[in-house]
Amino acid sequence: MAIQSILRVASLAVGFLALPAHAGDVRLIMVEQPGCAYCMAWDDEIHPAYDKTAEGKYAPLMRADLHVGPPKGVSYTRRVNFTPTFILIEDGSEIARMEGYVGEDFFWPLFARMLEDNTDYQPAVN
Repeated sequence: MAIQSILRVASLAVGFLALPAHAGDVRLIMVEQPGCAYCMAWDDEIHPAYDKTAEGKYAPLMRADLHVGPPKGVSYTRRVNFTPTFILIEDGSEIARMEGYVGEDFFWPLFARMLEDNTDYQPAVN
């Protein structure tokens, strides 16, 4: 019985340590539409690694259709006109956006900068 309690506490502690260390609920919304060639390029080049990166863990990805509008509980500061548009939200409100996709060489540094400038995200120092 005592061993089960210790294991349960240990698993809770490990789960707590795996949580991102930031105050609000930060997410990246990718606004897309069917047939968007740049959205498909992002899916091919970025999406496979996204959840494995520090940035992706800090700001989990959500997707929204351009023609449907923001996900429930999310508000944008202005209308989305282009796809893909990447909207950084905290606690459901837009705090920054990046319009378009010009390739993985530019996406990662721009996204990291967007996080650093608008949240308490700190890149890992090697």
